[in-house]
Amino acid sequence: MRNNLTAARPPIHANFSRAGLLSDGQLWQAADYVRLSKDDGDKEESDSVVNQKELIASFVSRQKDIELAGPSYVDDGFSGVNFDRPGFQRLLEDIKSGRINCVIVKDLSRLGRNYIETGKLIEHFFPYMGVRFIAINDNYDSQRHNSQTDDLIVPFKNLINDATSADTSRKIRSQFEVKRQKGECIAPFAAFGYRKDPEDHNRLLVDETAAEVVRDIFKWKIEGMSQQGIADRLNGMGVPSPLEYKKNSGSNFRTTFQKNHKTKWTPVSVGRILKNDLYIGVLTQGKSTSPNYKVRERSFKPAEEWVRVEQNHEAIIKEADFRLVASLLKKDTRIGSGEDAVYLFSGMLVCGDCGETLIRKYVPGKDGVKYVYHVCNTHKKGAGCTSHSISDKALHEAVFHTIAAHIEACEKIGKVLAAIEDMPFQQMDALKIQKQIAEREAELEKLAGRKLRLHENFDDGLISKDDYISFRAAFNQQVEDAEQALVNLNQELSDIVNNREAGTLWIEHFKKYHNIQSLTRAAVVELIERIVVFEKGRIEVIPRYKNNYENALRYISALPADERQVG
Repeated sequence: MRNNLTAARPPIHANFSRAGLLSDGQLWQAADYVRLSKDDGDKEESDSVVNQKELIASFVSRQKDIELAGPSYVDDGFSGVNFDRPGFQRLLEDIKSGRINCVIVKDLSRLGRNYIETGKLIEHFFPYMGVRFIAINDNYDSQRHNSQTDDLIVPFKNLINDATSADTSRKIRSQFEVKRQKGECIAPFAAFGYRKDPEDHNRLLVDETAAEVVRDIFKWKIEGMSQQGIADRLNGMGVPSPLEYKKNSGSNFRTTFQKNHKTKWTPVSVGRILKNDLYIGVLTQGKSTSPNYKVRERSFKPAEEWVRVEQNHEAIIKEADFRLVASLLKKDTRIGSGEDAVYLFSGMLVCGDCGETLIRKYVPGKDGVKYVYHVCNTHKKGAGCTSHSISDKALHEAVFHTIAAHIEACEKIGKVLAAIEDMPFQQMDALKIQKQIAEREAELEKLAGRKLRLHENFDDGLISKDDYISFRAAFNQQVEDAEQALVNLNQELSDIVNNREAGTLWIEHFKKYHNIQSLTRAAVVELIERIVVFEKGRIEVIPRYKNNYENALRYISALPADERQVG
């Protein structure tokens, strides 16, 4: 609550005295204060803003010494626990200016549900400011104060309102946790690229207009554009930023971060999209929390406590592309001054001896032309190692011929695998592993239920904080072990199948560049994991999906000679 209750009292106006009693013929200048919040468990029909206004207006019409001073003071959607509400703060200012000397509410809970702060208002602030306070349904009027009864009943009702708010808060937290575990989106707004299902507000649907922008952002990043370059391009095309898109779509979205009248795309907003796994169908919630229902300041929770549900909704970006971008964001991909895209091999070159990245170096030639070389960064800084120098032209030619040969080899592997109708593997072993996978998945589901019940028991006060932390750590370890076991079992099953199902998936990445004529940034990052540079210009190109490639070669080598031949 703001520290407004200790403000100096304004001059006593002619219409009320220090004791709050009116002069003859004067009327109380009343404010009807109205508040509604689902967070407090308010029944929207009976406690609606309209109903509260009508109740107060009807009450005032029957009073000979009260008149409403002007428009209502309304806080719609604000919890009674916190007094930092716009309508209430405006009311305080009008009280201190002397414009209002009477406050009328439907009941005590409308004023607030914080026992201590509500008591301060009724028992100290209002009397000090000479303000008459009326709570209609609680039959309380400070001008007709029954000290023996009201001194007991009013604090008791305030305490009940506070306890009700605490109980409602616990129930809402528990309900939100259940919804998170079920993969229901409880955020008030969908992230850029998605929209809320009008028939199920907790379900995400793809917003195709925004989703196309998301796809372009990932595509441009793979092609080598920087976040700044992508932001500039979007702004130049007149594409609305996520905030502007929400406002243009009619969303009642508010933020404290907006500085300009119209927000634009920035490298930060582009980066948020590139790092958000929501776009591959993963819903992650519960990243922050507040200590209790009276404290609104939020703190971030450790990642292991987040609720993460995979394959929760339709993906906008392919998982392979998302992982590729994630790896690019970790690489050193700085751009030159005035450029909006990275160099062809930026972040891909590493020294074969020290493992450091290679950097570009310009060397003037005899013809006056500057030639580009790549050298070891450790050597360049004078910290050891050797130069591992290689010209950009020689590197370009070597990588192109190597990757072109690899694409051709992958295409041949694809033809061999496609020609085999039933790839033999040990059916009994596969069935056994599939059974173990099902058992681990059931174990994870059971552990998720136990974690949820543990959280509910802690919220209900059935277990101590120390026990909660201890049990949670044990459950987290069990979940981690089960998830790792699941990863190992799936890998083992994949090895048994010998790439029969996965074969076409990784091969398609290389087939896309059939008959490649020149290297592009997209081709480099999609087909190559890294390029290792040794002394004397020798390089080793490490392709993506290297393990898949080697497994497929081993499998084909074990086939009879006639099955290895493809026409």
